[in-house]
Amino acid sequence: MFQELFPGMPVSGIGVLPLDRVARDGGLKVMQDLLKGDLPAPPMSATLKFGLTEVEEGRVVFKGLPTEEHLNPLGTVHGGWTATVMDSALGCAVFTMMKPGEAYTTVEFKVNLVRPLLPGMGEVFCEGKIVHRGRTIATSEAWLRDAGGKLLAHGTETCAIFPIDNLRR
Repeated sequence: MFQELFPGMPVSGIGVLPLDRVARDGGLKVMQDLLKGDLPAPPMSATLKFGLTEVEEGRVVFKGLPTEEHLNPLGTVHGGWTATVMDSALGCAVFTMMKPGEAYTTVEFKVNLVRPLLPGMGEVFCEGKIVHRGRTIATSEAWLRDAGGKLLAHGTETCAIFPIDNLRR
């Protein structure tokens, strides 16, 4: 299903990242391998129809396709869809800054929805960038835009940084 939505985007299936590889390679290399299709895309990207399109240190871009499947009762795309795409860009921008042996998790994020998303509007693009990377805390910012560059939402995120072994319980 992911390949149908994003033709030409390589994907080695749907799944979760192997923690041993994340621990060994660090965030930037893992994200680059995910973009190349050497690692699986997360299950929610197929369900919510969005995926990674660009990766560099401190910056990522996702594209998504809001559809009728994502509507709220009033007929606009649910804010949770937007928040999920934004959280992905915000968190993955931080992920690119993780050294081998480090992991992160979202502590807090804020999203401002400035225009409604509608089915049929086509692809949208979310760029996330690192603002600050400290020893135990990182912050990022992101913008969701339509294909013409019109701002749809913007937000910020705070992530905690910790040893990846804390995920292996």
